[in-house]
Parts: sequence; structure tokens; C-alpha cells
Amino acid sequence: MRGSLVGTAVTLAAGTMLTAAMTTASASPPETAAQAAPAQLTQPVLVDCLWHRDVRPADFVLACGDGNSRLTGLRWTRWSPQAADAEGVNVVNDCKPYCAAGTFRSYRVTVRLDRPEPWKKHPGTQHYTRMSLTYTGARPEGFQQVMTYPLWD
Repeated sequence: MRGSLVGTAVTLAAGTMLTAAMTTASASPPETAAQAAPAQLTQPVLVDCLWHRDVRPADFVLACGDGNSRLTGLRWTRWSPQAADAEGVNVVNDCKPYCAAGTFRSYRVTVRLDRPEPWKKHPGTQHYTRMSLTYTGARPEGFQQVMTYPLWD
């Protein structure tokens, strides 16, 4: 008999806690649509290698797999719903004689982001889908003065 009293007490205590939790949750005011959904960003974002949203980043990795090309020292002059512009440096590994033994070289560039579209991971967020680099002086071997890249989604 004593064992069934303990079992009954435990069951009643658990039921009371569950009821209290449900009452507290249902007594809370309902979430508005703005609270339930992430805030809509008014400006497009730049999606990085780790799928993070960046706005006016100072640095950006172009070669996500090995880090052999990155933008550094970015100074943004425009970040609008249509396009973004910056000046900075593209640091590129020459991979000579092979990438692990290569030398990183710096090249001045202007950066242009454009073609904003909804981001598949967060459809309410616009992200730039194309990047153009214009080399203002020297450029890596085999590169054109203007290099255009699709950006990941």
C-alpha cells in the first residue's frame, strides 16, 4: 500500500507541474507575426562560407575550401538594395610550386556586389548573388582585369 501512495504522489506532482507549465504558456499573449519571424532586413546581405549574413564586412573569404583567396581591408562606399561597392585588397596564394608552399600576394581591387535575390536559407532576406573584382594595378597570373563570380546561396 505504501508503494502505491508514493506512486500516486509522484503522478499527482508531475500532473500539477505539467498543468502549471501549460497554464503559464497559454496565459502568455500570442506572438505577433513580427515576433515569430526573424526581422526582415531592408538591405541585401553578403553570405559567407559559414552561411552567415554579413553587411559591410571588412574581410571576406573567396576560396572557402582552402582560403587561398580572400578580400581584406574592405572600405564600403555604397551598400544599397541594388548594389554595393568597396575598395580593398585581394590576397591570393600563387600556389608555386604548389599551394602549401606558395606565397600570398596582395592586389588592389574594387569590389562590386549586385543581383540581389531572396536567400534560399532565409527567403525573407535578400542577398547579393554576384561579385565582380576589378584589379586597379597588377593582378594574379591568369586573371582578367575584371573577374566576375557567382555567390553561393
